[in-house]
Amino acid sequence: MKRILITGAAGFLGSHLCDRAIKDRYHVIGMDNLITGDLKNIEHLFPLPQFEFYHHDVTKFIHIPGNLDYILHFASPASPIDYLKIPIQTLKVGAMGTHNCLGLAKAKGARILVASTSEVYGDPLIHPQTEEYWGHVNPVGPRGVYDEAKRYMESITMAYHTFHGVETRIIRIFNTYGPRMRLNDGRALPAFIGQALRGENLTLFGDGSQTRSFCYVDDLVEGIYRLLLSNYVMPVNVGNPDEISLKEFAEEVLALTGNKVGIDYKPLPEDDPKQRRPDISKAKQILGWQPRVNRKEGLKITYEYFKSLSPEEWSKKPKEFNSIK
Repeated sequence: MKRILITGAAGFLGSHLCDRAIKDRYHVIGMDNLITGDLKNIEHLFPLPQFEFYHHDVTKFIHIPGNLDYILHFASPASPIDYLKIPIQTLKVGAMGTHNCLGLAKAKGARILVASTSEVYGDPLIHPQTEEYWGHVNPVGPRGVYDEAKRYMESITMAYHTFHGVETRIIRIFNTYGPRMRLNDGRALPAFIGQALRGENLTLFGDGSQTRSFCYVDDLVEGIYRLLLSNYVMPVNVGNPDEISLKEFAEEVLALTGNKVGIDYKPLPEDDPKQRRPDISKAKQILGWQPRVNRKEGLKITYEYFKSLSPEEWSKKPKEFNSIK
């Protein structure tokens, strides 16, 4: 049984990756410091002998006894609310945390896949975004702590590959949604659904014409594992190219929930990307991957998940949020 370490294991994506690895008969070592993760996401795995959990901060030295075949490095705040609230930790996990994971991969002879993001493209000047585009990022703006942490992550990962010969993979993740997202994490979909469940007007920033492309979590997880097991070392976009404006997306959420509330408009946040759509030509060609779950189907599953939560969960509003991601 091959052994895989998944950092950020108690988070939205990390927990789904743990499920997939267990299904694929790996021995899974989950690691999370629980700053933004939640043990509820992985508690169903605790009784399994092929799963173990380390409550640990990856910015500190990582020790894993025994052999290790793969590392999936997904430890990082990903919501704007989180990385604006804990900017230093966000930078440290992208820098020191990635350094520690790469050092562990080198020591164990393990292959490592790091989770980068479409945010490395910033507010893009080309559309759709290809992997060859270097981005349009403000390093000292409010989003810089997340954007630059991920750009550094890519740089040090490639340096470990070229200088130390570590087997590395880099995935650039575009907007993803599905069960286990936090209703109060500030991203567009949970923010809209949370407001609809509470009977509040939905909040849009700017005129809502900015676009995003939403990928269902099962599709993303499939792309991640295909890249992990591939021989390709350069970054690969994984996301759904079905682009939609946030205003249209808010209207879809209202139609789904049957809620009769309206839409409130607020000023556009600083450095908010106007367009976001992945060019997935490489994923199609190299991985034989493309998304399978359409937005209507994925939204229905996600909405049913949020409805199943308690009213206490619905009532947890973010201290502030904006749909900038």
